[in-house]
Amino acid sequence: MPVRIVDIREVTKPIASPIRNAYIDFSKMTTSLVAIVTNVERNGAPVVGYGFNSNGRYGQGGLIRERFAPRLLEADPRSLLDDSGENIDPDRAWATMMANEKPGGHGERSVAVGTLDMAIWDAVAKVAGKPLFRLLADRHGRRANPRVFVYAAGGYYYPGKGDAELRAEMRSYVERGYTVVKMKIGGASIDEDRQRIEAVLDEVGTAARLAVDANGRFDLETAIAYAKMLRDYPLFWYEEAGDPLDFHLQASLAELYAGPMATGENLFSHQDARNLIRYGSMRPDRDWLQFDCALSYGLCEYQRTLGVLQSHGWSPARCIPHGGHQMSLNIAAGLGLGGNESYPDLFQPYGGFPDGVRVVDGHITMPELPGIGFEGKADLHAQMKALAA
Repeated sequence: MPVRIVDIREVTKPIASPIRNAYIDFSKMTTSLVAIVTNVERNGAPVVGYGFNSNGRYGQGGLIRERFAPRLLEADPRSLLDDSGENIDPDRAWATMMANEKPGGHGERSVAVGTLDMAIWDAVAKVAGKPLFRLLADRHGRRANPRVFVYAAGGYYYPGKGDAELRAEMRSYVERGYTVVKMKIGGASIDEDRQRIEAVLDEVGTAARLAVDANGRFDLETAIAYAKMLRDYPLFWYEEAGDPLDFHLQASLAELYAGPMATGENLFSHQDARNLIRYGSMRPDRDWLQFDCALSYGLCEYQRTLGVLQSHGWSPARCIPHGGHQMSLNIAAGLGLGGNESYPDLFQPYGGFPDGVRVVDGHITMPELPGIGFEGKADLHAQMKALAA
């Protein structure tokens, strides 16, 4: 029986926290959780694909309900099928969602589409009876690698949080098996941030490397001042110094900062990714790209982005997506990315890994769960089941 979408449900969920980075606080942060219900049954229940958007961008319920979900529901079900006629074609579903949309304007729209795209891929892999990472590897003629590098993101500014608390946080990540940890900078003075960096480096020693993230806070003068300060330390990377679309700033930094840099989490299309490579002087031998499919039109667009990167001499292994969610873990394992971000203590239950998955020497091993694997994370699946019930 051909697959058909019979219902799409959305709810806005809070992922609020009193933390802040250099640019925003997360006191009112939300995410959109969606469920795409199909007519296919497994074990006496309908196959449901789930999706949500990453932290840092708010829930997109209005766009999902008003534009993109109706287009899927109103389409001829046969127009969404793949060539076999037995499963949904994610690319045809994506084209249906984007029908009558002008090019450009990659902002909130890309988040709404990315959320639904995640749910579509989850459903497609479940109907196929495969983990998504194996489905992707098969489609691309690759060998899946279930072992994925992950790093621990944290080090946010928090009321009453001093160097002792920051040290304890980073120590806890190392104790849980991470070999790279990340902290925020740019939300304090440069002297205070230097002190915070030195405290973390002293704490983790040789057990882990440190990455720093300015979340796009700096103008060129400040970005350069920080770059000169950061050159004193063996950092894993210097992340998003300035506005994500200020390619001149990024290129200027590359002239005087020899260490690895990272950016891309706030670029939401393959066109923007191409401009970063063309004009940002990113270096494929050392820099990292952080495009997040859940914020940038989904996996269909992410595959186009990878195509752009490869055409400019970049390996997928230089991509470590933002977001810390299981969708990017599957992409990393299936398409050979360099790894994935992880939030061990934040933005739950949406971040993290399926229950029982542990970090060993900075890596996790993907479980053999159909779809994206949300059903293996009990606290997250409980919210998803409630939406689909």
